[in-house]
Amino acid sequence: MSVSHAKNGPVGWITLERPKAMNALNREMAASITATLTAWQSDPEVRVVVVTGTGPAFCAGADLKQASAPVGPGEPDFMDVLAAFFDTLRAFPKPVIAAVNGLALAGGLETVMACDFVIAARSATFGDAHSNFGVFPGGGGAAILPRKVPANVAKYMLFTGDSLSAEDMKTYGLVSEVVADAELSARAQAIGEKLAQKSPLVLARMKKVANEATDKSTADALRHELLELRNHQRSYDIQEGLRAFAEKRKPQFKGY
Repeated sequence: MSVSHAKNGPVGWITLERPKAMNALNREMAASITATLTAWQSDPEVRVVVVTGTGPAFCAGADLKQASAPVGPGEPDFMDVLAAFFDTLRAFPKPVIAAVNGLALAGGLETVMACDFVIAARSATFGDAHSNFGVFPGGGGAAILPRKVPANVAKYMLFTGDSLSAEDMKTYGLVSEVVADAELSARAQAIGEKLAQKSPLVLARMKKVANEATDKSTADALRHELLELRNHQRSYDIQEGLRAFAEKRKPQFKGY
């Protein structure tokens, strides 16, 4: 199996395990991750998801050998499967952490950008790389990268195909934290466990508003936030949080 799916307490781990191919995404891997995320969306045991890789690469991109593989009538082609994967990852309602262990190139960078935030090993590198092979991005390389880093940096990465270091990408805002290579898994797990103690309902609502804010005017984004607040005021979790504050104890959130 080229992808493993495991639960470690409240954290669900998705690990790309195709190191000899630099964890390049093939049809089976993308479909497997999509199916797991779909199942975990309604699994109360999974509060947070971490996506990582094994070997020298997080993910070197899509498996181009499958890009032009023929399919039967009415059968989804490779791009359809990849699009479903990226859409599911971006829309996942729970926090998703990218724990980047090595090279994140092309579709690997697009996978990183579909996560909520990034913890990177010090040796990790990030690049778009599509232009190196005359390939056009389809998972957010040109559309999302300029929203994650300054536009001039995004264009440099897109046009040159060059890679930048984890420290550089932290400076530009894509990476939240850089850690020693040996500490990456433990740090991602620790952050996942921290997030799992929060109200899953409030995190889902925060994620929804934050994800949609960049496509709205400030006034519309604020109206959306107030609407979510109105709905949230009817929830068990906000009442439990306020009770716990008054009683000086740790809240026990239930997600509704």
